[in-house]
Amino acid sequence: MFLHLKNVLTAEEITLFRQRLRAPETPWMDGARSAGSQAVHQKNNLQLSQGSELSGQLQGLVKAALARNALFFSAALPRRIYNPLFNNYGDGANFYGDHVDSAVMHSKADNCWVRSDLSCTLFLTPPEEYEGGELVATEAWGEKRIKLPAGDMVLYPSSTVHQVSPVTRGHRISSFFWVESMVRSLEQRQVLFDMDMALLQLRQRVGETDPSVIALSGTYHNLLRMWADV
Repeated sequence: MFLHLKNVLTAEEITLFRQRLRAPETPWMDGARSAGSQAVHQKNNLQLSQGSELSGQLQGLVKAALARNALFFSAALPRRIYNPLFNNYGDGANFYGDHVDSAVMHSKADNCWVRSDLSCTLFLTPPEEYEGGELVATEAWGEKRIKLPAGDMVLYPSSTVHQVSPVTRGHRISSFFWVESMVRSLEQRQVLFDMDMALLQLRQRVGETDPSVIALSGTYHNLLRMWADV
């Protein structure tokens, strides 16, 4: 599942992120310092210091935005979310080669272990402000090249081979993080998401109390009860 979530951040939030992350005093560091053994040779970017006060403030804003996004919850069914991180591509720190995200992540901020079922990139820079910088995902049937408006997010399986293509002009700033889902199986999550979206359309047509809505809602929750680990 590759899912484009629109307007995860409000216009006011985007402005705030841009002001804070483009300030001269922003504590950027070499992104390779946080890379795993495979990715360290492929990673050439800047990353916001995880221990900084600014990082903590912005992480809270991202988490609050996710908490109000019903589509994110339906697709991810989050059990744990790795504290959002922030990266910056540009001015010679401009690419991240092909890699697969580590299966298990440890967050020093809250001493939490997170299995990476889903990877998320929340774009913070308008696409017209930089060239290159696409999130490029390799799949059996071809290549996806993703470059979204500021405030939009893409959610995709963490098992995907992916890269960030070289940024040749401007800066690409984004937030990225991983989700451990209550439902580990990609196929089961997809079934639940498809059913939830169909139920949403049905409710809009016939209302919450229609017998078909009640019956299918029961089926959804019974499947979730069978498959979820909380």
